[in-house]
Amino acid sequence: MDASDAFDEWARAGRDRGMEDRHWHTAKHALDRMPVEPGDTILDLGCGSGYAGRALREVADAGAVYGIDAAREMVTNAASYTEDPLVGFLQGDFEHLPFATDAIDHCFSMEAFYYALDPAAALAELRRVIRPGGTFYCAVNFWDEHVHSHEWEGLVGVPMTRWSEAEYREAFRAAGFHVASQDRIPDRETEIPEADAFPTEDWSTREAMIERYREFGTLLTVGVVS
Repeated sequence: MDASDAFDEWARAGRDRGMEDRHWHTAKHALDRMPVEPGDTILDLGCGSGYAGRALREVADAGAVYGIDAAREMVTNAASYTEDPLVGFLQGDFEHLPFATDAIDHCFSMEAFYYALDPAAALAELRRVIRPGGTFYCAVNFWDEHVHSHEWEGLVGVPMTRWSEAEYREAFRAAGFHVASQDRIPDRETEIPEADAFPTEDWSTREAMIERYREFGTLLTVGVVS
């Protein structure tokens, strides 16, 4: 099964809304950092339910926002949740973006980039469509230093690229991005039970759960097109 098939199933089962709720804990902090000006054109790479694009329209007064996802059912759901005519969604892969060179001001991606079949090609394509001075905010919860994420590929059942923090920086630079920053955004909203509740179905110890959410959280790598 590839990522588009897997997430078509998730969308049909309504799991896209659950993903949105979980991702929002850290995604909102990444979105707050984006230097979006009124009227800017935004790409949401791996848009899922489309929540990020809607938020940038509502809060930052972005111009046209395009969400792209490999899963057709995700795109259908995202469109059904959105009434704003300046927010649109389309199915496609990350390595072949249907935009002119320099057409995008800023790109955001949450928990999606590592599903790219060819992540280096995806970065090169982003470098093409983002204008000089534009940014790519790449947020992931699956990466090498995050030891609690290593089992996810087997659980999801689709190929995933697990880069280290250094590999993200190196790949961004190789594609022509300046790495402006890289840091971890802690998830301070997921409720962690008291010690006497452990082990739970998902966690053997409270310490491990704290490390997963409060210490690792989400890795955010920010690239700027020079």
